[in-house]
Amino acid sequence: MNLQFPALKLKKNEDRRIKAGHLWVFSNEINTRETPFDAFEAGQLVDLQSHNGKSLGVAYVNPVSLICARIMSRDIKHPPSQSLLVHRIKVALSLRERFFNGPYYRLVFGESDFLPGLVVDRFGDVLVVQLTTAGMEVMKQEVIAALEKVIKPKTILLRNDSSAREREGLPLYQEMVLGEEVDTVYLEDMGVKYHAPIRSGQKTGWYYDQRMNRQALTGLVKGQRVLDVFSYIGAWGVKAAVEGAKEVVSVDASVQALDFVGQNAELNNVVDRMSGIQGDAFKVMKELREEKEKFDVVIVDPPAFIKRKKDYKEGREAYRRLNQLAIQLLSKDGVLVSGSCSHHLPRHDLQGIVLQSARHLDRNAQILIQGYQGPDHPVHPAIPETEYLKAIFARVIPT
Repeated sequence: MNLQFPALKLKKNEDRRIKAGHLWVFSNEINTRETPFDAFEAGQLVDLQSHNGKSLGVAYVNPVSLICARIMSRDIKHPPSQSLLVHRIKVALSLRERFFNGPYYRLVFGESDFLPGLVVDRFGDVLVVQLTTAGMEVMKQEVIAALEKVIKPKTILLRNDSSAREREGLPLYQEMVLGEEVDTVYLEDMGVKYHAPIRSGQKTGWYYDQRMNRQALTGLVKGQRVLDVFSYIGAWGVKAAVEGAKEVVSVDASVQALDFVGQNAELNNVVDRMSGIQGDAFKVMKELREEKEKFDVVIVDPPAFIKRKKDYKEGREAYRRLNQLAIQLLSKDGVLVSGSCSHHLPRHDLQGIVLQSARHLDRNAQILIQGYQGPDHPVHPAIPETEYLKAIFARVIPT
């Protein structure tokens, strides 16, 4: 019997998924008669055990969360510590350095890097960190120390203001824990330069996950008229302009985001070929359709319309409306770039939406490229939730 950590015991046969590699334990899998939840504090380390008392590893627990425990170590002799964090971050860093020349990437992607509840984006010597679980919040100082040891950054910003923390019963806050106050960072993404707002922007200020898919614009957009919907700060649109698009129109609801599109266009000397429209994406697209505007390439990369399984029906309809509007704005032999970051929308469903939208308009679709999240967002093969990003490049032509 382990004396270092209190036991958290599973019901009979509930250890199969854990043994297969999954890191999550759900509250309905716990034997609460033998190990009641009220015996634990949020973030406390426990010895996760099968029904017969065999240790499955060390996890941190949160009695108020549906995911009530997350495994940090499979070896009871090597429990979570600063040393373990240093080791895991070094392993994560070695992967990124094999794929990317510059220090611009997602350094840690939670469960996929065996650090559940921790997300770190790197912008040179600036790190933006998200601690999304009670267990990681308890280890905050160890996380910061480990990052300082491995990366030696000048600046670390905690962006602990995501909705995931609310589900863990945690407060929302931002904190600059190392270095001077920084609002904007410089980064390079597939040969393009950008400035990103790490304090006031979405998530950590930038989306590295679509970068491999953005590279597919090379050769596709040269001399073309491009519409970039849900543009945010111009990751797709500025890339398109740099790759030779003759005109790029960016659409976003945020004035600040479009200001950054302009700054990033200027940073890459393509400002003369870019313009922006501020407003609701669906409304703007309808207005462009009424004005009989046409584009050779239309990019729609929206936020997640399906955040929970129960949102599926409503969210799928939003994706259908969006893709249909996009196709209506395409020229005769245009290309639709359709993205989704909703895990609950399977890839085959997004394909079906593209096909359904094209056929509704009496057009045919050819899928040219299937895109996935980049290698700095690795997929944990035992955790389907870590595979979430989809991008479809589809040629849409008359029947």
